Amino acid sequence: MEERDARIAFVVKLGSALHQYGASTHRLEEAMNLVLQRLDIGGHFFSMPTGIFASFGRPEEQRTTLIRTKPEEVNLEKLALVDERVVGVSAGGVGAAEGNPRVDKICSAPPRYGPMLTVICFGLLSAASSRFFGGGWREAAVSAAIGLVLGALSFAMGRLEDTRRVFEPVASVIAAGLAVVTAQYVSPLSIYITTLSGLIVLVPGLTLTTAVTELATRDLVSGTARLMGAGLIFLEIAFGVALGWQVTKLLPSSLASTPAPLGSFTFVIALILSPLALSVLLRAHPRDVGWILLAGATGVGGFRAGAYLLGPELGTLIGALLVAAGSNLYARRFDRPAAVPQVPGIILLVPGSIGFGSLSRFIERDVVSAIETAFNMGLIAIALVTGLLVANLIVPPRKAL
Repeated sequence: MEERDARIAFVVKLGSALHQYGASTHRLEEAMNLVLQRLDIGGHFFSMPTGIFASFGRPEEQRTTLIRTKPEEVNLEKLALVDERVVGVSAGGVGAAEGNPRVDKICSAPPRYGPMLTVICFGLLSAASSRFFGGGWREAAVSAAIGLVLGALSFAMGRLEDTRRVFEPVASVIAAGLAVVTAQYVSPLSIYITTLSGLIVLVPGLTLTTAVTELATRDLVSGTARLMGAGLIFLEIAFGVALGWQVTKLLPSSLASTPAPLGSFTFVIALILSPLALSVLLRAHPRDVGWILLAGATGVGGFRAGAYLLGPELGTLIGALLVAAGSNLYARRFDRPAAVPQVPGIILLVPGSIGFGSLSRFIERDVVSAIETAFNMGLIAIALVTGLLVANLIVPPRKAL
């Protein structure tokens, strides 16, 4: 009996770690069911964004455990390490006695990247994003500065639960206000591009894509909850931006302007900087940075080629398909989670910026245009998810994660 309890405790700890480090619902449940079979424990896992139900035993005598969790922060390095434990259990080489201390060691390990580097990557990602959105060198510089401010703010507000809950609206107010005020002294400057680029780390595009994926794989409870969570964050950001842009009423002149275009070589620089920054923000191992760069370049290249030939929706599908298929090949070759290159590669394709554009048009009372933009965001999200699912048919993953 004690041995069975130890195995159950190990399984619960393993599932909690996968959830904490960013495994999606259908991937987590599939992986944990394999572990249950290998350890000869009857049971089921039911995952949601804020918790896991785990039932063990025969139906007439099941013992259910509720693991309350917080919405996860993606940590690709620790996800890969926990996946190694899952693989070890599935292959029969790791049992509960050996696995428990190993999982504890993974969970207690300090962050690989320090606060200073993380804050710098906030700024780099914002600067690179401004180039993707058509900004000039002024937008890139100001966006980078706003990104640095928000990166520092995330550490300051992340220490307490109460301040962490209001981080998105507070950061949005600050980013929008800084963009408006800076436009008075740095001209011409696009306030819209600068605000969006500065806030890009907060835009829940990945959460939206994961939600639609879970709905498509019939994980309806988790997908609906995650979709509502993404919608709430969008609304918080929109509220903060609307409040921040009210600073314009205190300023003497109109601030609308068109950014000065940059050379095509700057797009390549942005395409290199953004995956590098994402590698740090998503806490990937340094040895995976090259694969993340390749995934980002493949996804954006596939999107641009597809959009030129077939339109943006099918371009997104092609980009997602190439990233997911390549990530599955990576997983099969190195026996590591496909999520390591796939998550950063997909982030460059997610329609979060379009969702921000829709909300900004609602703020401006342009309701028809806002609804049209929101509809386009939905189409692109569905195209993205379709590409991910089709890639799994073309290059089937060898394991759950």
